[in-house]
Amino acid sequence: MDPIAPDFDTRVKLAIYRHFADTARRPEVSEIARAVESSPADVSAAYGRLFKSRVLVLEPDGTSIRMAPPFSGVPTQHRVVAGDREYFANCAWDALGILAALHAPGVVHSRCGQSDEAVAFDVPADGPLPTEWVFHCAVPAAQWWNDIVFT
Repeated sequence: MDPIAPDFDTRVKLAIYRHFADTARRPEVSEIARAVESSPADVSAAYGRLFKSRVLVLEPDGTSIRMAPPFSGVPTQHRVVAGDREYFANCAWDALGILAALHAPGVVHSRCGQSDEAVAFDVPADGPLPTEWVFHCAVPAAQWWNDIVFT
């Protein structure tokens, strides 16, 4: 492996997360290539390494980002409104993670996994307020990466 790859991969990862934070959408490889002043081929190779390191989940095409946790690159039932942007989260837990990553207050919109009832709650900048709601993971955390899209 190229000895500069870890530093390059970190630059790519940070550019991806900056793009999600700034735009609320997944970036194109060409956008990240411009941001890190590199070629799309080098960025695509970094995507592959970041996927192997479980930093990203890629679509089958290998270049579109499905997940850069806590951000989702595809629409989901877990929406987060922060400022004037609406983000998609991979799961309810990641919805809180988006607000933590942004260091911002916001509103989480989702659905109850049991009843399918719509839920929404305000999250102040310093984190969620105490509640009687329960967050439940049907799959143990140690098994999440067996099928991360399902989890």
